[in-house]
Amino acid sequence: MHHLKTADYLVFLVYFIMVAGYGYYIYQRKKAATTSTKDFFLAEGSLTWWAIGASLIASNISAEHFIGMSGSGFALGLAISTYEWMAAATLIIVAVFFIPVYLKNKIYTMPQFLAVRYNSTVSTIMAIFWLLVYVFVNLTSIIYLGALAIAAISGISFTWCVIGLAVFAVIVTLGGMKVIGYTDVVQVFVLILGGLVTTWLALNMVSEHFGFGRDAWKGLSLIREKADTHFHMIFDASHPYYKDLPGLSVLIGGMWINNLNYWGCNQYITQRALGADLKTARNGILFAAFLKLLIPVIAVLPGITAYVLYNNGLFSQEMVNAAGEVKPDQAYPTLLNLLPPGLKGLAFAALTAAIVASLAGKANSISTIFSLDIYHKFFHKTATEQQLVRAGRWTVIIAMIIACLVAPALSTLDQAYQFIQEYVGFISPGVLAIFLMGFFWRRATATAALSAALLTIPLSTLLKFLPVWTGGAFPDYPFLDRMSIVFVFLLGLMVVITLLDHKSKAAPRIIQVDAGMFRCSPAFLAGSVIIVGILTALYTVFW
Repeated sequence: MHHLKTADYLVFLVYFIMVAGYGYYIYQRKKAATTSTKDFFLAEGSLTWWAIGASLIASNISAEHFIGMSGSGFALGLAISTYEWMAAATLIIVAVFFIPVYLKNKIYTMPQFLAVRYNSTVSTIMAIFWLLVYVFVNLTSIIYLGALAIAAISGISFTWCVIGLAVFAVIVTLGGMKVIGYTDVVQVFVLILGGLVTTWLALNMVSEHFGFGRDAWKGLSLIREKADTHFHMIFDASHPYYKDLPGLSVLIGGMWINNLNYWGCNQYITQRALGADLKTARNGILFAAFLKLLIPVIAVLPGITAYVLYNNGLFSQEMVNAAGEVKPDQAYPTLLNLLPPGLKGLAFAALTAAIVASLAGKANSISTIFSLDIYHKFFHKTATEQQLVRAGRWTVIIAMIIACLVAPALSTLDQAYQFIQEYVGFISPGVLAIFLMGFFWRRATATAALSAALLTIPLSTLLKFLPVWTGGAFPDYPFLDRMSIVFVFLLGLMVVITLLDHKSKAAPRIIQVDAGMFRCSPAFLAGSVIIVGILTALYTVFW
């Protein structure tokens, strides 16, 4: 059961040849340009709107979704989809208000924005924070979850899966952003096709189990009937998973901070659009927003399906560890092992595509920040374009090695997706506060930004562990609410520090912002209205 058949290997081989061949073609076609930093790190001017949109999703969707989000779907249901559906709304805001500022001011990295708007100290501190989070949380968790899933499906050892994923991702990444951007189109096609096939077959499995034959639509109605509690988007305070998704906070509180930071102030996300013109960037982001609406179908529904089947006598061994504990993150690999030969290979290719594309995107952004904001600034100020690109390639290799060495340490996690969201959320409030004030308040000072940068992690840590240290005397807030509290506090602190600085009116470091930058085309507005309408309908039906 836990091995791939010949048909599966053939399907996977076709996928591998498609990605490798197309990537090599793109690399050879623009080989001379890959020694340019703007081309290597940004693929300046060469990504189309559909390539940008596909690359955004490919960089975002990974094992943390297929494995981690399916695991959360098993544990708490459709409500975990709020990360995806709220992201669709967030992408519209980013396209309207964030991207024009970056493009107008020729911003290529997030630390560069901070250096231009505030000073090099703020920029360097945040660059180090980002590198640590990208390597030790994002890159590491993707490799761990990806290797875990592939090992469960293929029977290959966990160690070799880690090595294989890392090598595949490095090969793609070393070609630069242009290769990543266009191979991501293939990756997204494969991951969505394979994901939809897996969901369809899982729903057929439910229908068959309850005696209705192979009928996916009947399977969908059955999982709604058998797991009604798993189809509510908003939890009340009595819900056992309220701390993970605290009621209305997912609509009006911390979820916005989480998403605006991730989609608007995040190097490996915004980097896809920073090399394009405004119209192309906006259309690409809007395309990504439409794709985000699909993700719960391929990542959350399989987890709910596994929950229904588990509760009705299936997977009693697969979903339980040696200690007798249910492991939600085993839901997706367990389902994949039940797929027939060929289709299992397609699902396996989809999972690999998601993992490799996301690893490549994050590794490229790690190399961009290190090369342009650390190496060039502090180690080799006279570095040529070729030397910076070479430094970026070495950074990719070193970051991947570190992530491979750290990945096994995550084996104690229950729901990896929630772990990623919570610990990235330690830095999110400070980052968003600094960027928003930098965009829209001319007086905000470097001292205020530095204070927010230095306090975001300590304050988040304090709120998380105070209930433990005080024996429950201090409220144990859900992590999304902690993000809201820290964000509001840091905004207020930045305002106070700025107002106390009588020199702040001078504001010598100003980012260019004018109202005309935020005007959108009728087509973009129409697409945005459609997305908002779909989201309104989804939250109304599944409230």
